[in-house]
Amino acid sequence: MQVIASGLVSPLIYIVGFGLGLGSALDSAMKPSAGDNYLQFILPGMVALSSMVISFGGTTFSICGDRLFTKTFEEMLLMPVHPLALHVGKMMAGIVRGMLTAGSVILVAILCTGKVWSFLNPLFLLVLLLNCAVFSALGVIVGLNVKSLESVGIYNNFVIVPMSFLGATFFDPVTLPIALKVIVYLLPLTYTSLGLRAAAYLPLTQFPWYVVPVLLLAAIVLSAIGARQFSTQQD
Repeated sequence: MQVIASGLVSPLIYIVGFGLGLGSALDSAMKPSAGDNYLQFILPGMVALSSMVISFGGTTFSICGDRLFTKTFEEMLLMPVHPLALHVGKMMAGIVRGMLTAGSVILVAILCTGKVWSFLNPLFLLVLLLNCAVFSALGVIVGLNVKSLESVGIYNNFVIVPMSFLGATFFDPVTLPIALKVIVYLLPLTYTSLGLRAAAYLPLTQFPWYVVPVLLLAAIVLSAIGARQFSTQQD
């Protein structure tokens, strides 16, 4: 319950501030590329954002706690369990945390729009699951490499927070200048936001299918890096 509540605060603030506040002004000036209004437009982005933050943060702090505070990480590696299984366990815990938090934001989205199937269809949930896997895998890598909790704050400030705003959560990247578009499309959260938005509001024929292999590839690569570091980690 604590995980769900902590991951719901920021999306709710953004929904009220941007969706209801700024959105009322934008709706009179333009129509969003997906959804009936700006509030609907940003709701899939809020789902993507919340799942990213909790999947990454939960995994990172879990491993940091084992390594730097309780000092149980080496003992865990000495257990008669393959390091790959331990790595998968840490990743799955992050994925479950991310999905639980995203579920609470999805509930808010359904209450705001009345569109149940838009946020619970299989394609929407698949993209969401891949997003949790990507950032849970990234959290494992960061958790294994940081030397202190202050270092985790650096990763949050320079990776997660910028991605929260630049990952197509609040805007359509198609409208950006080419230089900014290149940067935005290097971020995995961009593909999640685009995929969730299309899965929620657009016909299946307009779904950007490239987001699935991009997220899957990112999850596999990051998982492989994390698994290798996990099996050779020494503290």
